[in-house]
Amino acid sequence: MQSIVKYLGVICLFLSATMLYGQNRELLSSQGEKFTVRGSVIESDTREPIENVNIEVNGGAYATTNVFGEFRIEARKGDELTIRHKDFETVFYTILSAERIIVEVEPNKEASQYSIKSKKSSRLNLVTFTSLIDSAEVYLKKDAKKSIQFIGDALSQSKSVKENSEAYEVLGDIYMHWKQYDLAVSNYRIGLQNIKNNTVSLKLAEAYKLNKNYQESLQAYKSIAKNELTNWQLVQLYEGIGDVHYLTNAYSKSIASYQDGLKVAKKHIITPKITDLNSKIAQTYNAKGEEQKAGEFFNESMKLANTQNKKRAVEEKIKVADFKNENNNYSDEIELRKEAINTISEISDDTEIENESPLTLQKQNYKIGKAYASQRDFDNAIPYLEKSIKEADIRADLIVQKDATRKLSEVYRDAGQFDKALLAYQDYVELVDKLYTRKEQEISQAARFSKDVVSKQNRISSLESDRELSESKYELTREQAKRQKLIIYSLIGGLLLLIITAFLMYKYIKQQRLANNLLALKSLRSQMNPHFIFNALNSVNSFIASNDERTANKYLTDFSLLMRAVLENSEEDFIPLEKEITLLELYTKLEHFRFKDKFDYTITVDENINTKDFVIPPMLLQPYIENAVWHGLRYKTTKGLLAISMIQQTSNEILITIADNGIGREKSKALKTTNQQKQNSKGMGNIKKRVSILNDMYKDKVDVFIDDFQDQDDRGTKVTVTLKKD
Repeated sequence: MQSIVKYLGVICLFLSATMLYGQNRELLSSQGEKFTVRGSVIESDTREPIENVNIEVNGGAYATTNVFGEFRIEARKGDELTIRHKDFETVFYTILSAERIIVEVEPNKEASQYSIKSKKSSRLNLVTFTSLIDSAEVYLKKDAKKSIQFIGDALSQSKSVKENSEAYEVLGDIYMHWKQYDLAVSNYRIGLQNIKNNTVSLKLAEAYKLNKNYQESLQAYKSIAKNELTNWQLVQLYEGIGDVHYLTNAYSKSIASYQDGLKVAKKHIITPKITDLNSKIAQTYNAKGEEQKAGEFFNESMKLANTQNKKRAVEEKIKVADFKNENNNYSDEIELRKEAINTISEISDDTEIENESPLTLQKQNYKIGKAYASQRDFDNAIPYLEKSIKEADIRADLIVQKDATRKLSEVYRDAGQFDKALLAYQDYVELVDKLYTRKEQEISQAARFSKDVVSKQNRISSLESDRELSESKYELTREQAKRQKLIIYSLIGGLLLLIITAFLMYKYIKQQRLANNLLALKSLRSQMNPHFIFNALNSVNSFIASNDERTANKYLTDFSLLMRAVLENSEEDFIPLEKEITLLELYTKLEHFRFKDKFDYTITVDENINTKDFVIPPMLLQPYIENAVWHGLRYKTTKGLLAISMIQQTSNEILITIADNGIGREKSKALKTTNQQKQNSKGMGNIKKRVSILNDMYKDKVDVFIDDFQDQDDRGTKVTVTLKKD
């Protein structure tokens, strides 16, 4: 699609289902039955497909056009189809059947005109192939042999893998409808060999299930990528898995899968599926023997069904009635079936109901009669059974007529009316004979049908074999081109190998650098600890020298606690700020204990700081506090103050300040001996190296700035440490 084209929104909707032999298209489905609507969106002049067009049905289904401009979506008769795209006006269309829709978008008249001359040949082929596929779909439910014949013709006209895939999908749909599930499986698999398609994958899993290949069905469902499915398809997947587990009596797994599907359906308001899944969960709980839970879900499903069309509502009502029957709740069953009969009478004028459907008057009257008979209410049972027999006779439903006649005979017998019971039984015997004759005819017809279907399938299989042979020849011609490309690919591979080698070398160097940094940190920490221990033991020594044993003991006790904490953290690059604060409080307490007459101290932590969220290199702040006490406050003539504060500047950054009003750095330097100057320089140098290495490893995590604290005679020192969160 040309990006410069700006669409005016002049949209032409028309049907391209021109059937062969000039026949008019008939509706594929009755009111309420779902079917697949296929279509495409193209430019009217260039016939270029338009992809990523939003296709939506008011029933909840959603799809987009693919790179070929094509889409398919599940819908019912009367649903409104909405077609949206940013470059043209939204189109609304009422769906009447499983028609093929082509949306032609006319470009702006000012835009360049594109030639369609080169497209004529392929367009003619598209129309021919499409017409054959559409014809196959028209006859899908009416004449299997004719429908399969159209698929064979379509395959002979096919000129692409995509068209082959579509043809085999429709062929699989035909076999699914006519309950030839093994053939459906084969054709869906062939279609998937041509092009991977999630819709066909879901159909294949369903066909496996109906063919009783339960493990294959589960594998097919689980092989589908859930993130590639539409919301509707995702619900179908969970529902299908639940159905397989139900059929294999794995009821807990079945309920779990249904619940997963129900969550998706509720989230995206897919109302029909919400009803269906509530109903299936109820049936599974009932099969599991949990009658109460089954009743709760049936109540919910029936309430939801009543908000949909009448046919869906009565279907659910009959399911609940069957549930009541299984649990011997005949009164509620009878009431529900009577309501169902009223609804069936209303919808039967608009909807053709086949005898196989549970929505027939004869079946419901028969079941009401059976329920009354179970209650031994023979007076009410007899009229309903007679109604069932009469209705079944009119609709030529021999199975229900037979069952109802036999039940009527049993009711007459139990009621003591033996003459009527005998007459009814004689009628039953005659019906059995008729039914036997019909079954023989149906078996004979099924055999002929199966033979014809297999014959046509063999023809299609031969077409597939011919196509595979042609593809083999085509592959041989491509081998030479592949050999020529092999050299190019080898060169590219060599280049990639060099790039990978360079990358691995870079990674190795980086790892070595990291290892060196870790070794350096360990070395620096090992130098810090003896220095700290030496100073602390000097303090103990001074207490002992002054014969203050009690004070020395108390000091030693606190000192041992501090040493234990220091040694525990000595192997860590970072520790929680909470631990560092505890260490600082203990260390400052010890220093103040010795120099009470020299300074007071305060430690202030902003209450907004979550100390567990920040980490800090261990023993980072202690040397600065030690310098403040030993080289600043200790030489002050008046009593000094050491202020330690922590405030949160931003959510990811805190500011730690260590300030003293001691004699200042210049005076302290002048008072130091040569040995003291070396020791202090070495201690501060170690800290600088630690910070530098840590910042290199952890992306500028710590920042340290040292300055004078004030402009007075005793200038003091202020150390500012900025700490950043990971």
